[in-house]
Amino acid sequence: MSNPSRRWTWTSRAAALMLVAASLTAAPPAAAAAFPYQDPTLPVPTRVADLMSRMSLDEKLGQMTQGERASVSEADVTTYRLGSVLSGGGSAPSPNTATSWADMYDRYQNAALATPLGIPMIYGVDAVHGHNNVAGATIFPHNIGLGATRDPALVERIGRAVAEEVSGTGIDWNFAPCLCVARNDRWGRTYESFGETPDLPASMASIVTGLQGSALNGPGSVLATAKHYLGDGGTTGGTDQGNTQLSESELRAIHLPPFEAAVERGVGSVMISFSSWNGTKLHGHQHLITTVLKGELGFDGFVVSDWNGVDQIDGAQGTSALDVRTAVNAGIDMVMAPTEWRRFIDLLRAEVQAGRVTTARVDDAVRRVLTKKFELGLFEKPLTDRSYTSGVGSAAHRALAREAVAKSQVVLKNAGNLLPLARTGGKIFVAGKSADDIGNQSGGWTISWQGSSGNITQGTTILQGIRNTVGSGATVTYGRDGSGIDNSYRVAVAVVGETPYAETQGDRPGGLGLDTTDLNTLATLRASGVPVVVVLVSGRPMDIASQLPGWNAAVAAWLPGTEGQGVADVLFGAAQPTGKLPMTWMSSASQQPINAGDGKTPLFAQGFGLTYGPGGQDDTSPPTAPGTPAASAVTSSSATLTWTASTDNVGVTGYDVVRLQGSAESVATTAATASASLTGLTPNTSYTFAVYARDAAGNRSPRSGTVTLTTTGGGTGGGCTATPSTQSQWGNGYVIQVTVTNTGTTARSGWTVRFTVPAGHTVAGGWNATFSLSGQNATATNVGHNGSLGPGASATFGFQGTRPNGDTSLPSGYTCT
Repeated sequence: MSNPSRRWTWTSRAAALMLVAASLTAAPPAAAAAFPYQDPTLPVPTRVADLMSRMSLDEKLGQMTQGERASVSEADVTTYRLGSVLSGGGSAPSPNTATSWADMYDRYQNAALATPLGIPMIYGVDAVHGHNNVAGATIFPHNIGLGATRDPALVERIGRAVAEEVSGTGIDWNFAPCLCVARNDRWGRTYESFGETPDLPASMASIVTGLQGSALNGPGSVLATAKHYLGDGGTTGGTDQGNTQLSESELRAIHLPPFEAAVERGVGSVMISFSSWNGTKLHGHQHLITTVLKGELGFDGFVVSDWNGVDQIDGAQGTSALDVRTAVNAGIDMVMAPTEWRRFIDLLRAEVQAGRVTTARVDDAVRRVLTKKFELGLFEKPLTDRSYTSGVGSAAHRALAREAVAKSQVVLKNAGNLLPLARTGGKIFVAGKSADDIGNQSGGWTISWQGSSGNITQGTTILQGIRNTVGSGATVTYGRDGSGIDNSYRVAVAVVGETPYAETQGDRPGGLGLDTTDLNTLATLRASGVPVVVVLVSGRPMDIASQLPGWNAAVAAWLPGTEGQGVADVLFGAAQPTGKLPMTWMSSASQQPINAGDGKTPLFAQGFGLTYGPGGQDDTSPPTAPGTPAASAVTSSSATLTWTASTDNVGVTGYDVVRLQGSAESVATTAATASASLTGLTPNTSYTFAVYARDAAGNRSPRSGTVTLTTTGGGTGGGCTATPSTQSQWGNGYVIQVTVTNTGTTARSGWTVRFTVPAGHTVAGGWNATFSLSGQNATATNVGHNGSLGPGASATFGFQGTRPNGDTSLPSGYTCT
């Protein structure tokens, strides 16, 4: 069959809507899929092969290209058939809200669907510790803190929460996790590493499963990215984008295992490192990318470059033909060319036409990209799943983040069993530049690329957490620099450390100690004679050996994110400290690099971490069982559960709602309060649920009683509207897209749109609906993937009509039921 993209010359837009190829043949009116690639019942390889057989070279090159949103218009996506768009760090729509992100995503996606073949684009972001570009999103601890938890199951749960928040903004591709093995704490990306030995990042590859879910096309699943391949954490001197000087056996032993673990978990993409291996840029390293990753490890996803990383191959500024052909021939499938994406396309086209990049290599790259798009279900459900939008920054996700913060705390010193602090009685003084600063405690890659100090997003500072925790008779006074303290206070808590940074700006070739501001604050506190607890907020171990003897207690809090309550939970014994160092803690900066097993004497060894002994205030008492849940607002796809809240001696932090199937249990959702909304249920299906409560120490209650509910069989469930939009028209035809919106207050599981076709017109083909025509009365009914609409949610379908020459009328009278 000829390429449908060349069958018509379109007018105002470069193309019509998604699957408009269906309208360019004499397809029968009821045909839901004109071509095999549009048929979701066919195997993915079959659909990919069919689609590729219809693609021109330019359409294939577009699929290999990713541009940054600030340099890509919606029209560019349509005109250049771009396969992907990204947001760099801090690149956000205005206002920076989840809804604005979802709206932006849908505009770009509709532009992609308006190409002749209707190939959806995929949008990428660096959601490296939560959906950190989005104001109000839950910010989890950076990876160094998660490595301290030694809890892969927790990290998988975090991956699921992040995926849901990312999905709520439309985004379907996350440039995470970083599986680097950081071997030198001078490196500015040390906090992006789960640990200095390969076992820790490999075990934490569980986050891939959380992000991608049990199936890529499942609700709330996003494509994960293992990065940065390979050896970025092992550069000489800890220099960002530097040179890793190791033998191949050493490289494989230290830096490859985490990527092997990610590939075993089915990670969908791999991002290449800016760095070099023994002088050769990784972006051009065919042996490591094609032979090892794709061949030996069997990686079947696609490989993406880092930000302008291809440009560095030849050592000259800008993108050259040598850069492009070397990168693509090395095995890079999609090139992140943020601003110069047009030049990349032009250069790659010339290289292919000259035979320096084979069409087979292009086809392999495009096949890998399209395979993931089909597996994600983008051809069936290309637009934002708005049922997740309100969950961005939800109480349940913040409760999970608080749990992770508590489990990441590493107690380094506890002279005289000063910790845990009593929650009642006496005066507590809190000081330090990071005590009341969401920006400092969140670190880099938060709202902006490098991050910044201050009240940059919603959350609980460590000071607020302390104030939330203390009980009767206790008072908390805050003085940022320690001013105002005297010996009437029973303890001083100093929250000090680093201010935000990311790569390039985060390297520390000189000292790794506290700054003068912190040292002066500590001196003021110590001069009062009051016991001092030092909480270190930092993205790496710090050079503290000379100060440590003057501190009564010390806790490594890492970069905890927005939920500073988790730090207070450990300080006051609401949660027992269980964190263990993921990195070796230096005795002095001169020891760098220092790692487990290298024979150097550390201040604290990797794996070190104190806990509170039997005489402390360990919390081992679980909450009481929640009340038996009651079901309400049951629809074909959703339900609400409520129950009597549990009680606990230190406070309930959240609930797990589980589905029971025989003797098996699976977590259906989590909640911060005694109520939960269940979505994604199947019509006419019986479900049995129960609830567990959790406290800050991680204790789980006995299970509640069970409730059994049966979802309804569907129906329209409220009103709906149908809004047509003329996408393109010419002398004897037109293409119309119709947006169906649920205007009711309950979910609906189906819709039917009726409209009138003028005399002499016919519906020649359509997509995303089943069509029938009786005289001038046309009917469009949802297909399987787009019938379920929550309140306020929308779906789209489209069709091509034909009309007599000279007739300029269009269909009218659209109604929805």
